[in-house]
Amino acid sequence: MGNYESSGSSEVPSGDSEKGARQEAVKDSMAQTASRDIGARVSEGEMVTAVVAKVTDVKDGEMREVQVGGAKVLLIKQNGVFSAIGSKCTHLGAPLVKGCLGQGRVRCPWHGACFNIKTGDIEDFPGLDGLQTYKVFIEAENVVVKADKKSLESHKRTGICPFAPKDGEKTFLIIGGGPAGLECAETLRREGFKGKAMSVTAESIALRAKEFYSTNGIDLRLGKEATKLNLEERKVTFADGESLSYDSLLLATGSKPFVLPVAGFDLQNVLVLREPSQANEIAREATGKRVIVIGTSFIGMEVAAFLVGKATKVTCVSTGPTPFAKSLGTEIGGMVLKMFEEKGVEFRLSSGVKELKGTDGKFSSVVLSSGETLEGDLCVAGVGVVPATAFLKDSGLSMTKMGHIIVDKHLKAAAGVYAAGDVAQFPLPLVAHDTNIGHWQVAHKHGNVAALNMLGIETSFDSIPFFWTVLFNKSLRYCGHALKWDEIIYNGSVDERKFVAYYVKDDKVLAVCSLDSDPAVAQAAELMYQSKMPSGSLLKKNSALSSYI
Repeated sequence: MGNYESSGSSEVPSGDSEKGARQEAVKDSMAQTASRDIGARVSEGEMVTAVVAKVTDVKDGEMREVQVGGAKVLLIKQNGVFSAIGSKCTHLGAPLVKGCLGQGRVRCPWHGACFNIKTGDIEDFPGLDGLQTYKVFIEAENVVVKADKKSLESHKRTGICPFAPKDGEKTFLIIGGGPAGLECAETLRREGFKGKAMSVTAESIALRAKEFYSTNGIDLRLGKEATKLNLEERKVTFADGESLSYDSLLLATGSKPFVLPVAGFDLQNVLVLREPSQANEIAREATGKRVIVIGTSFIGMEVAAFLVGKATKVTCVSTGPTPFAKSLGTEIGGMVLKMFEEKGVEFRLSSGVKELKGTDGKFSSVVLSSGETLEGDLCVAGVGVVPATAFLKDSGLSMTKMGHIIVDKHLKAAAGVYAAGDVAQFPLPLVAHDTNIGHWQVAHKHGNVAALNMLGIETSFDSIPFFWTVLFNKSLRYCGHALKWDEIIYNGSVDERKFVAYYVKDDKVLAVCSLDSDPAVAQAAELMYQSKMPSGSLLKKNSALSSYI
């Protein structure tokens, strides 16, 4: 299952569940502001102290939002111990109270990020920052939270202590500035690495402000493309002729759009999507035009959904029987198909592309394998990605036919060399075989794990892949990894667009997909992480995931 976001996209959620969560958060805030009997506050200089609950009123395993100094704080009781942290996920602001409480961490209901309930540290992704933490103590029969006023201004805790590398220390080189590369650099500094950390990327944009890199001693170099790796000399050469030596190297160059091997793909107005500038070009050029989208997986369908109401006509072409047929199955794919058809989008299914034609070098039509010709003004191809690893062809690294770098459970590819994100072919414990997953969340975790191993802290990748897409204000969520399955067990109704789907092979649940059923996928991901996910047979008897946590 591919994910454009692993190449640098980021979409603010607009699904019904997200909207509902925000509305509930507003209602909760109003209710808490109106009731001050338990929230009386006393200022102590720059500190704020608030009585937030009665000890006996909070059940073990409970999470609740409380007011401290006019800000929302998440109060948690687990194993008889209270803790208090920021109330919203640092990724896109989901209310964590609606998420899933695991052992020592809370998981975001929208996109699966995990935060330590004691330290606030982000332990799984997506997201770049940790959460604020607050002191909790018991006074008589009351639960009291004490916080610094400044820490209440934001739920996020951003940054690392200002740092200057020491001369003579090791050099860790990171090729790629996406989520894997950034998380690797940040983890190195958080763990106390005092050497030189260099982040070099062919891209012209960075995920953090430039000041963040300089403050934290990360040497960021943009617009610098790697062209050769010499394993023996531990050296990387770049297109500008410069070579950089390393003690440890992370390869995280991401992926690039697959180019259809058909005539006419190089015509003007045939576009692909990898970076923000290309997204802006599609939005600009498609307005008021007839658009043909080739591919009905995630990139293609997200583009088509965005263009509804902007383009005069949108037509999607696919070799499959429905959208998402390979990743989600034809029943859910059929539901998605109907959603799009209700919006006026047309489809040509089970049909390949024979040729793209143009006039004066500009795209004008698509010729299908069936012989049908579709006329249009703009063509967007979302037909998958390939790893951006061509420069490693003669490096001596072990690679797949597709160009993915083969790594072990520590993400190690060779002596002193690690690979992360879209480029890595890695062991996934959930499915007990090597795989490649181009997800934003997986790339973050890869960067974290690679950094720890570069530092000699032996760590295996143990995350549960978590993916999402938003189509017409409906959020599909997915966790796990299922390329094949024996059956799909449904709880709810696909036709009514409210369901949880369990992908089962040999009675083992490999993946879970949901629509309008939060926090089911977050719960499933936590159960998978704890190796407590019930079997398909058990789910047929009791599909309430909360009963298994």
